[in-house]
Amino acid sequence: MAKAKTTKAKAETPKKTSAPKKTVAAKSSALPTLETVSTHVHSVLEKLQVAPALRNDIEWCLGSYRHDHNPAGLLEKLNEAKKILETLKKEKPKAVTAKLISDLQKVTK
Repeated sequence: MAKAKTTKAKAETPKKTSAPKKTVAAKSSALPTLETVSTHVHSVLEKLQVAPALRNDIEWCLGSYRHDHNPAGLLEKLNEAKKILETLKKEKPKAVTAKLISDLQKVTK
């Protein structure tokens, strides 16, 4: 038996190309989204058991925002929550984190 040529096998293997350069993505904590901040605000208000009417409004506005992507009502309720959370931060500094307040300020601008 004669040996088969190996040139065909070499032709079938794909050439190595340089991998595309990876871009550095922004950290998720650097740019909080409206939805994540509002769910976090809702959970903090629920944990502290304050403003049940506001919690219900935030929950309703969040569902509405998920449906139609209109942030008007949700932003209004988050501004109300920001005032409440800032006063709670003065009374109970460990109950409300500074990151939550700063995320709220970033989102509601």
